[in-house]
Amino acid sequence: MIQKLFPLDKNYILRQAQSVLEEELIDRMIFELKRSYTLLYNPLRLMDETFAQILDNYEFPRERVRMIYRQLSGIYRFKHGDNQLELLFDGRTHFEKFQEDWSAAFVSYVQDLGIYEQYVKTMLRMTLLYDTETRAEWAENHCKAFINQHFACKVVKRQGELRLKIG
Repeated sequence: MIQKLFPLDKNYILRQAQSVLEEELIDRMIFELKRSYTLLYNPLRLMDETFAQILDNYEFPRERVRMIYRQLSGIYRFKHGDNQLELLFDGRTHFEKFQEDWSAAFVSYVQDLGIYEQYVKTMLRMTLLYDTETRAEWAENHCKAFINQHFACKVVKRQGELRLKIG
């Protein structure tokens, strides 16, 4: 992680909290994906080959999901990223508070996205129903575009930096 001038800047602490929770929240994302699939496509929980594959699969390439996690992390930092630390009177550190806040927001984000068929299908193609690398890459790109559209963010590359814009 690159730190520039102020090591106690809120965004640095928030980014650290997000990176510590990455693996745990990726697992939660997959749990919510299975739940969303069930609610959208199989509310009666009838066992067929696809449903069994989705429920039983825990091994898949995690790099694509990691990119989606990091995209959601960046959107959260952008939307909640003022650099002023607040005063905490409950004995927690800012790091602990940011972990709690981020976890709650992330679960909310994933549950909100889970009601959309496009998100569920693209996430399944790159995780639990993974078959080829090219199909997973296509699904990742479509998922990123859908998330940007959902959160009304644009990723603009200027002078080598990626920037988020609301618009």
